[in-house]
Amino acid sequence: MLLVEVSETSGLKSTLICVDDQKGVCEFDLGFLKDRVKVRASCNGLLCCSSIPDKGVYYVCNPMTREFKLLPKSRERNVTRFYPDGEATLVGLACNLASQKFNVVLAGYHRTFGHRPDGTFKCMIYDSETNKWRKFITFQDDQFSHMNKNQVVFVNGALHWLTGGGCSCILVLDLEYDMWRKMSLPDELNCGMGTRFYLLELDGCLSVIQISDTWMKIWVLKDYVREEWRLVDTVSLRCIKGLVPGIFPICQTGEYVLLATHKQILVFHRKSRVWKEMFSVKNSSTLPLWYSAHAFRSTISSCH
Repeated sequence: MLLVEVSETSGLKSTLICVDDQKGVCEFDLGFLKDRVKVRASCNGLLCCSSIPDKGVYYVCNPMTREFKLLPKSRERNVTRFYPDGEATLVGLACNLASQKFNVVLAGYHRTFGHRPDGTFKCMIYDSETNKWRKFITFQDDQFSHMNKNQVVFVNGALHWLTGGGCSCILVLDLEYDMWRKMSLPDELNCGMGTRFYLLELDGCLSVIQISDTWMKIWVLKDYVREEWRLVDTVSLRCIKGLVPGIFPICQTGEYVLLATHKQILVFHRKSRVWKEMFSVKNSSTLPLWYSAHAFRSTISSCH
């Protein structure tokens, strides 16, 4: 299933909608947080939300149990800040169902007040076991589109983001060793004009969805250590041709793919090969649905 924030362009009013292929559409209420928040990441039933009025305030919550944790503020001084807008470039949430432990990651380019950014990439990691933040700094030159930032995948004890520009790669954060590394995309991917790539999860594995004018191809990383990818599905987009330029895959299972456009949530059933509209907005003043859509899995994971 997926969560999508239906927001007016003014940003003053928004509604959180849950779209499930089996159960349909329902409204989600995060009012128990007693704050106006934005969903930044989702993992194994937990959400990481940032406060809109109070920058630097983060919550981790389970919207099904209405349990939440206000994260302690890091002790970072204000003389260093994230670039360019004061917020972390990447926000990740890693929830280990076996240990009931979670990590929140805030990472981005930062600069000292009054100085230009120099490529320094700061990473702050919150550990639920210690209730503390830790920090490490590297030098990166990667760029990220809005969708790259939203689509963070937790598998094999690491968080994964797709980098932007040209023929992308996958930026991996190993949470055990606090180390960044890069993984390659499938060699067979066509990086030509009009081709887009998105990083998702499929049955516990990394997956890349490639969208061109007429086809959607789904790749799965079958061997994580050897980085061996397999093409598992090829879907014709001819019957939704008019929507293709603005369509974004958000989440998937072995049975379906949920995708968002500016005003619609669509589902593609992989067995029957049938497309179906699950949700649409009529208000012309709303922000695009894909702008704030996240994969979501309902669990009773604890955030304490």
